[in-house]
Amino acid sequence: MTPRSVIARFTQQQQLNFLLTNRLPRRWLTLFTGWLSRLEQPLVRTACIAIWRLFSELDLSEARTTQFKSLHDCFTRELKDGARRIDPDPAVVVSPCDAIIGAMGQVAAGAVLQAKGFPYTLLDLLGDEQLVRSYLNGSYVTLRLTSGMYHRFHAPYDCRVQQVTYVSGDTWNVNPIALQRIERLFCKNERAIIRCRLVPSGELITLVPVAAILVASVRLHFLDVLLHLKYRGPNSISCDAPLHKGEEMGWFQHGSTIIAFAPQGVTLSERLRQGSVIRMGEPLLRLAR
Repeated sequence: MTPRSVIARFTQQQQLNFLLTNRLPRRWLTLFTGWLSRLEQPLVRTACIAIWRLFSELDLSEARTTQFKSLHDCFTRELKDGARRIDPDPAVVVSPCDAIIGAMGQVAAGAVLQAKGFPYTLLDLLGDEQLVRSYLNGSYVTLRLTSGMYHRFHAPYDCRVQQVTYVSGDTWNVNPIALQRIERLFCKNERAIIRCRLVPSGELITLVPVAAILVASVRLHFLDVLLHLKYRGPNSISCDAPLHKGEEMGWFQHGSTIIAFAPQGVTLSERLRQGSVIRMGEPLLRLAR
């Protein structure tokens, strides 16, 4: 048995996994990891990437380069040109990222699920009653990025980003074990609420990147600030950023979650299956036509 398989077996045990990731000083560990990941010292970089490989299915075969200055540089790697196909169908809203499909379905009475038996309200997550009303009887889908996945995310459709709201919070792990044990976890964690108005149809799609332990930083190309644990405002940032379908929006520092919300009349792609992997550019939602 290889060292990697031994480590994988232990870390897959639910209780140990939960204790290791959620009983530690999450904020300080996250800040420390952010500092460590940016060190460009070759020995530190090589050691960090080697340890990361032990705990994840890291695949660099699609990366534009495999020569990295730091662990952060590897986390936020770009893909080779043509590594992802963007579905050209004008009725299709595509996945903004590579991910595992989590909870999904219809918004019922203003609430959705993070896991079976663990609902949360849109008001707790989004903090805006008017925005919540936009999604009553609409659809949602949870996209979970694992640590070894491609960590950049992209515009799901031709759109204009109208507003970004930053919500400071905790950094609980967002893996399935934590989602089954910590109520309203997404509502407790640090997150950004990105409002995207589709062009030309006008539907409002909202993407909510949620931070997690080791991952409390989101970079958006159309903002001149980095959203992270030490960010102090403003919390609501108005903007008018035009993006084309598949154009890069930004990235996570590590792996985390994006929750997508769509209004009534926009339906989930019939291809979605909970627990399956979706790649950036593949069908996520279908517009009414």
